[in-house]
Amino acid sequence: MSTPSSSRDPTSTPHARWPRAACAHALLAALAAATLGASCAHAQAASEGPEPEAKSGKPGIGADIKAYITAPLHASGKQWIAFGAVVGGIAVAHHYDEDVRNHIGPGPAVPAEKPDTHDSNDALPAALMLGGTWAAGVMFENPDARHEAGTMFEAAAFSSVAGFALKEIAGRERPYVSGDPNHWSSGGDSFPSLHVTAAFAIGTVFAESGNDQFRWLRRVLGYGVAAGTAYERIKHDAHWFSDTVAGAGIGVATARFVMKRDDPRKRGSLAITPAPGGVALSYTVALRE
Repeated sequence: MSTPSSSRDPTSTPHARWPRAACAHALLAALAAATLGASCAHAQAASEGPEPEAKSGKPGIGADIKAYITAPLHASGKQWIAFGAVVGGIAVAHHYDEDVRNHIGPGPAVPAEKPDTHDSNDALPAALMLGGTWAAGVMFENPDARHEAGTMFEAAAFSSVAGFALKEIAGRERPYVSGDPNHWSSGGDSFPSLHVTAAFAIGTVFAESGNDQFRWLRRVLGYGVAAGTAYERIKHDAHWFSDTVAGAGIGVATARFVMKRDDPRKRGSLAITPAPGGVALSYTVALRE
């Protein structure tokens, strides 16, 4: 079924340009709020500026939410650079949106009706990774595995909420709706991909948790599942290439943020050591790596 040639006409009129410009500014601001401050948290050993606060002795979800929302207010220079890299990656991906859809997806044609985008199937691998980690922790009575599953869930939840907010601001149409990657502020929900956002959040926690003995295998599985989810979303015409790149950026950034908040090295430690004439009680807390 051919698409009307007028589908792209609104983008060429001056009247349609100013809402798109306003949307672009709002979108960048929201993307900054979602990723800035989180995107470089893992690599702040020689940080310039404050790191995300470590969890206190009584961690709570409320404190994590507050830290996640306010992270951009405390961003360092490295984090601004990381955010710029994310935005640049999205821009490059956007340039190739149509080419990638034609190569991986169904091609330039617009279907007469909504296709089957396999939403449940595409969410299954990441869900199984999270569920399997939790189940292993319960079956083998491994508190580290249960804690890892909890971190996966928190990262997926935070990043998904941020991604949903971006969807509302961007309003980008799905590929199968218009076949035009430049249809923003149209009431759509394409940008970013929540499937990819959650998959990269879960996959990053899996890849970077645990000891280093099987690090290569963890990374292959964690990032492999996430990248495979992105591929499937494009293949099923559910998202543009740039939607998946944005989702990956938010997911990885949020996972690193949550893991940094939960780093045991950032918590205070109480120690009792022998001393001349008795014992010494000490409390140590790492203020900077």
